[in-house]
Amino acid sequence: MSYKRIAQLKTAEQFRQHTASLRISLPVDEVIEPGIFQKPIPFSIRPLEKETGSEQNPRSSREIASREVPVSPFQHAAKPIGNRFCILPMEGWDGTRDGQPSELTRRRWMNFGRSGAKLIWGGEAVAVRHDGRANPNQLWMHDDSLASIERLRTSLVDAHQSPFGQTDDLLVGLQLTHSGRYCQPNEKGKPEPMIAYRHPHLDRRLKLNDDYPVLSDDDLRHLVDDFVRAAGMAQRIGFDFVDIKHCHGYLGHELLSGVDRPGRYGGSLENRGRWLKEIIDGVRAEAPGLEIGVRISAFDSAPFAPGPDGIGKREETTSTYRFAFGGDSTGVGIDLSETMTLVGWLQDWGVRLLCVTAGSPYYVPHIQRPALFPPSDGYLPPEDPLVGVARQIDATAAIKKAFPSMIVVGSGYSYLQEWLPAVGQRVLREERADSIGLGRMVLSYPELPADVLAGKPIDRKRLCRTFSDCTTGPRQGLVSGCYPLDPFYKSRPEAKLIEEIRKRRDGKD
Repeated sequence: MSYKRIAQLKTAEQFRQHTASLRISLPVDEVIEPGIFQKPIPFSIRPLEKETGSEQNPRSSREIASREVPVSPFQHAAKPIGNRFCILPMEGWDGTRDGQPSELTRRRWMNFGRSGAKLIWGGEAVAVRHDGRANPNQLWMHDDSLASIERLRTSLVDAHQSPFGQTDDLLVGLQLTHSGRYCQPNEKGKPEPMIAYRHPHLDRRLKLNDDYPVLSDDDLRHLVDDFVRAAGMAQRIGFDFVDIKHCHGYLGHELLSGVDRPGRYGGSLENRGRWLKEIIDGVRAEAPGLEIGVRISAFDSAPFAPGPDGIGKREETTSTYRFAFGGDSTGVGIDLSETMTLVGWLQDWGVRLLCVTAGSPYYVPHIQRPALFPPSDGYLPPEDPLVGVARQIDATAAIKKAFPSMIVVGSGYSYLQEWLPAVGQRVLREERADSIGLGRMVLSYPELPADVLAGKPIDRKRLCRTFSDCTTGPRQGLVSGCYPLDPFYKSRPEAKLIEEIRKRRDGKD
């Protein structure tokens, strides 16, 4: 396996020639014009409204009582999003056992604020209940953690205000999640899956017996209430919106592919989208004025695993693969028909914020997170990672074209490295997305948006080179961070452990 390194592409023409050789098209500009990134996104927070659960909430059998929510400036001001950069949710696996932020968590969120980006998509995934946590150190929204999560948001806003002065154009959300199949709430290395349906390939990976229990319809209805309660808490502590996470193989995403699940939450697309609709309706009743976003894996793939040479290879499946939402039944192709239908419903349901991603880091990381180097439990990329970048950009562009009034955030940009600003700018110029989402890049180089907005040259020494140590850490029960490039994490004791793991992975031990 040998792919050209991004750093070898010195000119826009070389970049174009290389992408042409890959038979992909990635738009790229010759010159960076900061004004394109500085252009605000028109947006305003909805005024507080009085709603009644019985009249407007179709969940009449589990009615949520309408109540007054304390008035705060976050729910009233006209609030355009100040620029075209977005910080995507980035977890550190570094909260406390009772779901509260640690100093490491606060440092990361303050870096989000210092980045200069004006849209913070959820900060990181926060579980709506203990048994839905992906790890024992994931943040968890409950009464005892509420004040510390409020301080987390405040620390981000304060860190932004210090260098940039203005925060009334800063939109900060909180991503709410239940990890479903990937729950690991009590002990690292001890999965406690909560599955939406029997998946023949993923069940085998998790070594689940044929009689392993599936979440019932009643279980899912109770989870709706957990999301609604957490959203109300998020509003009370000042968040502008909540993201109802439907991506990366977690519960919301898994339900979208539950074609074989019986009952009210499986089978038809209408049923598979019902859980999301019930959460949205509940949040509207519980927290009027709170905006709602959805981060969605727009397409998926059959699982991959390392082949004999370490390169990712698709697992053997039947001739028709039914479980990839946004897939074409081959297990590797894309068909956005159902995705487009669901996004249309979201628009009809009043959702104005959409973040597009793909796949899952658990079974198709090269689809979800293009990288040259795998984490400790991964595989070598089966394609040039630029192909994966182009795949996500093209899917996002198709959705934006179909729904021009929605605010659409793109993902998958970090692998572009030196070419991130040039490609991102062209995407914005061609209206293929409204905002350029940054994930891993912010761990190594949080000020990249600020530098681009100020017209400064990017600091190449701080660019994320997708070593994947930020994923290897959590896979080994350690906190996440950029161990190769961030001096703070480089000096931590975990750095030596991860370096040893990387050497073994690369055959240098």
